[in-house]
Amino acid sequence: MVALTASGPFEVQLSPQPPTDAASQAGLGRMTLNKRFHGPLEAVSSGEMLAFRSAVDGSAGYVAMETVRGTLAGHAGSFVLQHSSTMNRGEPLQSITVVPDSGTGALAGLAGRMTIEIAPGGAHRYRFEYALPAP
Repeated sequence: MVALTASGPFEVQLSPQPPTDAASQAGLGRMTLNKRFHGPLEAVSSGEMLAFRSAVDGSAGYVAMETVRGTLAGHAGSFVLQHSSTMNRGEPLQSITVVPDSGTGALAGLAGRMTIEIAPGGAHRYRFEYALPAP
């Protein structure tokens, strides 16, 4: 597999959801997410997130699962991203990876990691380092 990189802007819509009893007891917030990616990744995604915000400013964490559907460098299909990220007093640590064997269509066998940057004005960008099996 050859390592490739895709990057571009995306929009995200987060919608707060009522917490489950377990999430409520743990102090977790629950949200649905919907994204639209642009650039080499032309796709939409939907998923769900659980988050916790500490009493210390800038410290928080979230986990999420999202299914991405569209094209990546012209390859059509879908795949699932798994998120587990934290902010430690404003310092981010991201882990966003493709779930193994979640790729479908021309994205079967996709592997990769994504990072997200949020500009001061709120604009979002992705950087996706990925590999696809040779045809």
